[in-house]
Amino acid sequence: MRERAGSHLAPLLFLLSVLATAPAAAREAAVLYRDLCAVCHGPDRLGASGPPLLPQTLGRRSEADIVRIVREGLPATRMPAFGDLLEAEEIRDLVRYLRRPPDKPPRFGMAEIAASHRRFVAEEALPDRPRFAADPLDLFLVVEKGDHHASLLDGDRFVRLARFPTPRALHGGPKFTRDGRFVHFASRDGWLLRYDLWGLQPVVKVRAGIATRNIALTPDGRFLVVADTLPRAVVVLDAVDYRPVEVIPARGADGTVSRVAAVYQAPPRGSVIVALRDVAEAWELVPAADPARRRLRRIPLPEPLDDVLFDPAYRLLVGSSRSSRGAWVVALGDGRVVARLPIEGFPHLASGVTFVRDGRRLLITPNLTRPEVTVVDMEDWRVVARIPTLGPGFFARSHRSSPHVWVDVFAGPHRDAVHVIDKRTLGIVATLRPAPGRRSAHIEFDREGRHALVSIMEEDGAVVVYDDRTLVEVARIPARHPSGKYNVGNKIRFEEGTSH
Repeated sequence: MRERAGSHLAPLLFLLSVLATAPAAAREAAVLYRDLCAVCHGPDRLGASGPPLLPQTLGRRSEADIVRIVREGLPATRMPAFGDLLEAEEIRDLVRYLRRPPDKPPRFGMAEIAASHRRFVAEEALPDRPRFAADPLDLFLVVEKGDHHASLLDGDRFVRLARFPTPRALHGGPKFTRDGRFVHFASRDGWLLRYDLWGLQPVVKVRAGIATRNIALTPDGRFLVVADTLPRAVVVLDAVDYRPVEVIPARGADGTVSRVAAVYQAPPRGSVIVALRDVAEAWELVPAADPARRRLRRIPLPEPLDDVLFDPAYRLLVGSSRSSRGAWVVALGDGRVVARLPIEGFPHLASGVTFVRDGRRLLITPNLTRPEVTVVDMEDWRVVARIPTLGPGFFARSHRSSPHVWVDVFAGPHRDAVHVIDKRTLGIVATLRPAPGRRSAHIEFDREGRHALVSIMEEDGAVVVYDDRTLVEVARIPARHPSGKYNVGNKIRFEEGTSH
């Protein structure tokens, strides 16, 4: 085997023991990992400046895909190409090593969370007014995945006020405090950041797990609840100083350990709803500073439902999963099944929206596997329309002041298209292509519901602003692979046209 550059990076303590009886290829792969990977991905594979490298975090990536990444690197990241350093067989052995569980099961509990804590500025040193001249409730926060930054946009003039670094690989949507001043970010690697939008500065940071799905603030703003898939747990933090309060193992009533799909704030209920991926129940959680006083109620479900939406009063849960055929409507109070919706494919309910037409509330949901959106009457749960689209969609967005629902076409040859649907006729009135040939996705409205913003999800992408009435482009702001855009006012008042 050739001598490898990078062995000088090996002073990190290598915590993964390799059994003496392991095959030679496995021993060699462990040495490769120590010498080339541990400096970025951690000696225990739990992540450092790079993501964790465990079977649970590599997700659905194929062995061939991971081999390609090791050989060629990843553009716009710190991941180098090792194709000139390693033989093909060495790369293959290294990838197979990464796809095996470590000899010592990963642990991340209260002690590990507390040890990761970092404060950037004292609360008393924060400014008492915004450092910009713009309406603080009509700001947009744009997540730019290309280089792990976020941009703050003025929602009136559509100009960039600031741009700042975030944890890498943000996921699940940032959450704003009730006054709109602070925002909480969560990354796939479990890192959380509390950022002061007035002072344009990070306040506190902590790692709440190895792999995280999303976060939710409790309605009183006191706690931040974290959905972790590794470890399989719900983590409760103090929302101001990120002090860990409790780690709740995600186990069903029968003891089955489950992945946590997501957590959602339920303001009318004063609680957080927890969606579990592997057991047929949801949780209603009310945290407390003393874990012995927190309340957790199990809500029985007809099957595991990990993609959910709620009615505006948060009395009902509408849920589906990749294994479901259709969707279920369940009463949060007692778990009673209210209806089953005959929707084919995989309706992406978490990205659906509701609106009122002729005095009746309707739900419109995109579909992750079928070229259509479905409209359901939430009074009697009838499917009132199936609207053909140019391909499967990911996001639907609207605003109570808008006559339209905007839906993207996230997958397939028409991923550059965005459909505009009339709320009254339930017909497509326009198909826009903000950047022909390039993916257009994730629409978000301004606070007044007058403008719709669309992301061009490319490395040299943009945020494109449309007048919602004329459907004419009014602004285009360059951005590096922008994904979600989040309007402060819409989010803190739980505007019916956006996700919560």
